[in-house]
Amino acid sequence: MGKRVYCYQDILHLIAIMAAAFCSLHQGSSLKKLHYYQVRQSYATRQFTSIDSAKFETLFEQKRVWSLKKLILGVKHNSRISAVTRSYPGALTSNASKKSSLCCCTAQIFVCGIRISRLEFKKGIQCWRAFSGSIANYAENAHESETREDVPKATLIWRAVKLPIYSVALVPLTVGGAAAYLQTGIFSARRYFSLLVSSILIITWLNLSNDVYDFDTGADKNKKESVVNLVGSRSVAFIAAYSSLLLGFAGLAWTSMGEGNIHAILFLACAILCGYVYQCPPFRLSYQGLGEPLCFAAFGPFATSAFYLLLGSTSEMSILPLTGTILSASLLVGFTTTLILFCSHFHQVEEDKAVGKFSPLVRLGTERGSGVVKVAVAMLYSLLFASGLSRALPLACILLCSLTLPMGKLVVGFVEENYKDKGKIFMAKYFCVRLHALFGAALASGLVAARAFQGYFS
Repeated sequence: MGKRVYCYQDILHLIAIMAAAFCSLHQGSSLKKLHYYQVRQSYATRQFTSIDSAKFETLFEQKRVWSLKKLILGVKHNSRISAVTRSYPGALTSNASKKSSLCCCTAQIFVCGIRISRLEFKKGIQCWRAFSGSIANYAENAHESETREDVPKATLIWRAVKLPIYSVALVPLTVGGAAAYLQTGIFSARRYFSLLVSSILIITWLNLSNDVYDFDTGADKNKKESVVNLVGSRSVAFIAAYSSLLLGFAGLAWTSMGEGNIHAILFLACAILCGYVYQCPPFRLSYQGLGEPLCFAAFGPFATSAFYLLLGSTSEMSILPLTGTILSASLLVGFTTTLILFCSHFHQVEEDKAVGKFSPLVRLGTERGSGVVKVAVAMLYSLLFASGLSRALPLACILLCSLTLPMGKLVVGFVEENYKDKGKIFMAKYFCVRLHALFGAALASGLVAARAFQGYFS
């Protein structure tokens, strides 16, 4: 066939790169705030109260009593040696003399050690109070300092690029390719990377055009990290957006036509159409609260199924059947992607309401919205286990995706705790990005493992 076929180790390596690329905390990125939040949670609430000091005093006293017991035992031992010496003058050996001297030295060291230990204990308490207080103040004021005019331009550029958000291009492609590998046992790296570049261009169009049209409506008027505000020209952002769309769609169409798969290009066209009516005039359905359903359809059933069809095409089987496995996997991918979009609106409810953008959070409010996040995460894992029980997904997928439960719990906990705090809830979407990337990597790894170890995960 003239095409190189890659084994499952290559696919697992790609999945590992995907997880590492979108789940690590890079220095200088806005994701550093995740670290600030965790530091604050760890230290800000651990100020030394009287109860804490009492606990430390108790531990100190226990340590001193233990040392005192050793001293008393040593003194008793020395007394016995002295009694033996008085009864039998020749019985005192060099070894006993050493023990007696050692006991005396121990007594002196213990007396001095009590004084030193007390000083060190008090000094440690003071240092810890100062350290924990400074960390708490730093974490508390991290976002406040960034709301001023002196926000570093590098930080604004990082936010405008939205690199972690590009996991929404990587996850559907990787999960679709893994499902195709499960079905056919082949993997084309050339086709995979060609589709990846095209998908990144499509996501670039979505991000740039969203900034352009939100600038037109005034939704991004005070958003410093908006591309239009950074560049200073709406025209430049507009041209860059639609150039990316043209190049991205051309790449997708070229790959689809090269494989002779008309169904895949139709699915991809539907996914792009969902993105257009989501934000572009005259539709702008996101302003009517329909953004989340459109996001679910675009990145779930449409995009993931299309990539499955393209990466599974062979000369013997040009069109793969749409099985329960790919349908279940696409629904899970759609769930995690939609959760990112939903949580990205928590911090801008007032701004959206002011310009007439009635997102679900504007309609529900942030308190009920935090409940929706909890229900959505519960539904995600319920659908996962239901797919496992119905054998739509292999057992390996269920096992590996279950390992992401702590991340799902972290998303729910963060939103429930901070939905009233506009500064902190800004980071909710980045927690969701991590859940999306980890869950997608686990799902794809499970599909690959099910094919590689068919006898164990059947």
